[in-house]
Amino acid sequence: MNRRRGYLTDPFTDLLFNALLGFTMLFMVTIMFVNPLARLGSANLKAEYIITLAWPHGLADDIDIWVEDPHGEVVSYLQKDAGWLHLDRDDRGEINDTIMVAGQQVVHPVNQEVVTIRGIISGEYIVNAYFYEARSQQPIEVSLTVDKVNPTLETVFFDKIIMDRQDMEHTFVRFKLDGKGELLDINRLPKRLTPYALEPS
Repeated sequence: MNRRRGYLTDPFTDLLFNALLGFTMLFMVTIMFVNPLARLGSANLKAEYIITLAWPHGLADDIDIWVEDPHGEVVSYLQKDAGWLHLDRDDRGEINDTIMVAGQQVVHPVNQEVVTIRGIISGEYIVNAYFYEARSQQPIEVSLTVDKVNPTLETVFFDKIIMDRQDMEHTFVRFKLDGKGELLDINRLPKRLTPYALEPS
């Protein structure tokens, strides 16, 4: 007489074990087929130059940055991508200073607009500031910084002006780059970039 030695098992335990095994296999297959480019999403955020327009924190005034590349493409709040130019931050004064963090409102009163140049086109770039809305009804000190990112961070231009009226447009800087991204020339010859401003100062 043949006798089998067996173990008492619960069918429900077998079912749970098989389900766990199935989920483990699905997880492993998913990991194998994840798009490797998705894991490198930050690679597209490289920049050659960073242009920062800033004015005093906590003010409600709205000042806009406008940048034109050598091909005549212009980036602003109206068009946030133009060629290799990208408007990373459009600051509207205190209107967009409140953010939600862990379900609570947090005020971040920094006033600045940031444009990145993500690839090099040789030629002249023009950077203007435009006083879009003067809510505080007072003159505002506005600064502009141009930082070269590669191979190391280097500030290549910095200046401050007083903007004292709504609709004022000011050409902060015009600078030329060669094909390798090296700075060749800087001047301040005014040029209007906005479609609605008074003559630039």
